[in-house]
Amino acid sequence: MKKNKTTHVMSSILLVVFSVLFLVLCGRFLYIQGTGEVSGVSLEEWADKQRTSTYEIEATRGTIYDRNGMTLAYDRATYRVQAVISDKYSDNLEEPQHVTDPQKTAEKLAPLLNMEVAEMVKVIEDGKAEGLYQVEFGTKGRDLSQETKEKIEALKLPGIKFQEESIRYYPNGQFAARVIGLAQKNDNNKISGVTGIELEMDDLLSGEKGKISYQRDKYATKLLDPKEVIKEPNNGDNVYLTLDQKIQTFLEDAMSQVEAQYSPARMSAIVMNPKTGEVLAMGNRPSYNPNDIGEVKNWYNDTIANPFEPGSTMKIFTLASAISAGVWNPNDTYQSGTYSVQGGSINDWRRDWGTITYLEGIQRSSNVGAAKLAYEKIGPDKFLDYLNAFDFDEVSGIDLPGEVAGQILYRYPIEQVTTSFGQGTTVTPIQLMKAATSVANDGKMMRPYVISKVVDPNTNKVIKETKPEVVGEPITADVAKQVRDILETVITSENGTGKVYKLNDYSVAGKTGTAQIPGGPNGRYLTGDENYVFSFLGMAPKDDPELMMYVSIKQPNLGKNEVGSEPVSFIFKSVMENSLHYLEINPDQEDTANISTVQVPDVTNQSVSSATDQLSKLGFNVTKIGNGQTVTGVYPEVGTKALPNERVLVLTNKPTVPSMKGWSVRDVLKFSSLTGMKVDTMGTGFAIKQSIQKDTPIQSDGYLVVEFAPPSYIEEEVESPEETTE
Repeated sequence: MKKNKTTHVMSSILLVVFSVLFLVLCGRFLYIQGTGEVSGVSLEEWADKQRTSTYEIEATRGTIYDRNGMTLAYDRATYRVQAVISDKYSDNLEEPQHVTDPQKTAEKLAPLLNMEVAEMVKVIEDGKAEGLYQVEFGTKGRDLSQETKEKIEALKLPGIKFQEESIRYYPNGQFAARVIGLAQKNDNNKISGVTGIELEMDDLLSGEKGKISYQRDKYATKLLDPKEVIKEPNNGDNVYLTLDQKIQTFLEDAMSQVEAQYSPARMSAIVMNPKTGEVLAMGNRPSYNPNDIGEVKNWYNDTIANPFEPGSTMKIFTLASAISAGVWNPNDTYQSGTYSVQGGSINDWRRDWGTITYLEGIQRSSNVGAAKLAYEKIGPDKFLDYLNAFDFDEVSGIDLPGEVAGQILYRYPIEQVTTSFGQGTTVTPIQLMKAATSVANDGKMMRPYVISKVVDPNTNKVIKETKPEVVGEPITADVAKQVRDILETVITSENGTGKVYKLNDYSVAGKTGTAQIPGGPNGRYLTGDENYVFSFLGMAPKDDPELMMYVSIKQPNLGKNEVGSEPVSFIFKSVMENSLHYLEINPDQEDTANISTVQVPDVTNQSVSSATDQLSKLGFNVTKIGNGQTVTGVYPEVGTKALPNERVLVLTNKPTVPSMKGWSVRDVLKFSSLTGMKVDTMGTGFAIKQSIQKDTPIQSDGYLVVEFAPPSYIEEEVESPEETTE
C-alpha cells in the first residue's frame, strides 16, 4: 500500500510539472502569435529576409576624355557564363531551364570559350556530383564580349545563363598610359584606381553603388509579387584631361619608332602650352598596355617621378639668371677648355675653342662659359636665389600622383659650378618644363596641369574646372625675350649645337643636353658613346611660343657614325611640326614669310574643270575629291591666304575618298575638315596606307585611318657630352 501511495504522489507531481510546461508552451505560442516576435526578433521580418535576395548594383565608373571629348578610359560591359545544373530549377516549368545534356552542351559551347569539350563536361559532372546548383568555367568563362555572348545565346542551350560585369577598358592601348593610369578590380570586386589619373581622381570617378532587393522562392525564382525595391547607383563623374589625342598620337608614334630603332633604356617627352601650363601630350618608354598588362618593367611616370642630372638644358636658366642679374654681355670673352675651383675642375669635353665670347659659349654649349657666368659673374648665393625662384627646390605641383622633386646639390664650390650646366643637381622633366614656361611666357611661370574639368554625367554640369595659374615671375618679359633670341641662335648659328632641331616652317628657340650618367667605377660617371641622357628643350614659334616640348632619351643603341641627337631630334621635329600645323599656327620662318600668299577664290558652284583651271593658275596644287562635275566646297576655305604650291582640296557633288599616298598629315587633316569624315593618323611623315580604298563614297560619319612613314633626313653636328673631373 505504501508503494502505491508513493506512486500516486509522484504521478501527481509529474502531472503538475507537465501541466505547467504545457501552459508555459501554450502561453509562449500565444505570445508569439500575438506579437510575431521571438527573442525580440520579428518573425515577419526574419521570414522576409530569408526569402529576399539583395544584390548591389555597381556604379558605372566615370569616363576619362581628352580635351576634345575623345574617350580615353571607360567601363565596358563583359559577361560571365554560368551553367545551371540542378534539375530542381526546372520544376513546374514546361521547358527545362537547366543543363539536360552535358555532352551536347559542351560540344556547342566549349569552342566559343576556347575550352576542350571533355574539360567542360568534367566541370558540369563534378558540379552535379557535389550537389551544386550551378557551375562556372573559370577564367575562360569570364570577361566575354557582347559579340561572344550573342553567339552563345543563338545556340539556345538550356541552363546557360549570363552575369553582366564591368571591366575598365582603354581603347587606345598604351596611349598616355602613365598619365591616364590603371584601374582594376580590388578584393571587393570593385574597380578602383591604381596609378595615374585613375588613382588621382578615384573618389570622383568611382561613384556610389546602388542596391536591388526582391522576394523569391526556395529555388531563387522571383515571386509574382516580389516587392522589388531598387536604389539606383550614383555613377562616377567624368574627367576631361588637357591631353590632345592628336598631339599625343604624334608623340606615341614617334616614340614607338625610336624605341624600335634604337632600343633606349628610357625615354620621356612632354608637350605643353607654355601660356597656360596645360600638358597636351606626355609619354614614357618603356610603357605598357593597360588592357593587357603583362610584365611591366617600370611603373613610374618618369616625366614627374625620376629626378636625374639634366645636362646642358640647365644652361637655359643659367643664361636667364645672368641676363636678369645684369651681368650678361654677349661680347665679353673668356678662355674655354678648362675651369678650376676649390674641390675640382670642369672642362669642355676635352675641347678648347680658345678665347671665345659668352654668346658663342652658349651656342657651343660650353661648360666653362656657364660655370664662369654662375660662379664669377652672378655669384653662388645669388645664383641659388634664381634656382629657387625657378622652383627647382620643390615639386612642380602637377595634378598627378607620385611626383618627386629633384635636389639642388650646392654645398661646395665644385657643386655650385657643376649645377650651372646640369650636373650633380637633379631635376625632373616636368620641373624643367615648369621653369621654362617663364622663358616662353614672358616671365610668367605657370603651374603644369593635366586635369581640365570634372563633369556630372547626369546633368553635364561642370563641377570642377582647372584654371591656368601663375606661380611665379622669376624673370621679366624683356629678359625672357632676350633668352629666346639667344636660344634661337643655338639652332641657327654656324656654331650652334642644335642645328638638327630646325623646323621647316617655324622658328625654334631651344637648348640641347647631353648628360652623363652616374654609376661608373669608383663613384664616377659611365663611359662610352651611348652612356648618356640625350635631350632637347625647345619652343616654337620663337617670338610667341604656342608649344614647348622636352625630349630625353637614355642610352640609345647608336649605329656607326650616329650621334645621340638623331633619335631626340626625330621625335622633336616630327611632333612639333605636325602639332603646330594641326593647331593651325601660322608659319613664321623667313623663307616662307617672304613668299607672297594668295587668297583662295570662291569657286563653289562652278564646274570642276573651271575651278581647277582657276586655282592652278594661281599656283595651287589642286586635288579633286570625288567624280562630280560641280564644286560644293574648297579647303583652305574661301578667302583664306595660302602659299603657292599648297594643296587645295576641291570637293565635288559626288565625293569619294581619294588616294592619299604621299600626303602630309596637314593635308589629311584638311580632308577631314572639308568632308566632316573622322580621320585618325598613325605615324609621322607622309601617307603610305589608308583604311578605306580609293573612290569609295564618302560618308560624313565614316572613320578613316591613315598610316604615315617618316622621310629620310640628314642630321648635322651635335653637342658633345659634358664631363667633370674632381
